[in-house]
Amino acid sequence: MANTQAISGVMKQVALAAVVDSKSLKAALYLASATTNGANTVYTSTGEVSGSGYTAGGVSVTNANAAGLTSTTAYWTPSASIAFTTVTLATAFDAVMIYSTTDSNRNLGVFTFGSQTITAGTFTLTMPTNDSSTGLIRFA
Repeated sequence: MANTQAISGVMKQVALAAVVDSKSLKAALYLASATTNGANTVYTSTGEVSGSGYTAGGVSVTNANAAGLTSTTAYWTPSASIAFTTVTLATAFDAVMIYSTTDSNRNLGVFTFGSQTITAGTFTLTMPTNDSSTGLIRFA
């Protein structure tokens, strides 16, 4: 068997843990017309939704999960669904940015979903299972 080049799973887990473990995180929603993406290094209010009951900067993310590792895949998922309660967002939105307020509002990622609007209700993003197959963030 020949040698193969690879980054170890433990290295991936340690790198991910440095970004997510024990950090205070927030989630902000973005308009479908916005251009928010991974090029945004930090939270931005440009393109963020606005409406009744929504606070700029979004909501706190429950972060009780540590970065995990299965074989060579590191993974992490928020430990609870993300809920925006009693909001009216009349302009279509289709993305959420999760960012670290512990680390100067560093952008962890922008995640998209089908375009939505909501009137005087609760918008909930149900998180996937925290494992190497479906975790929200995975380094395979």
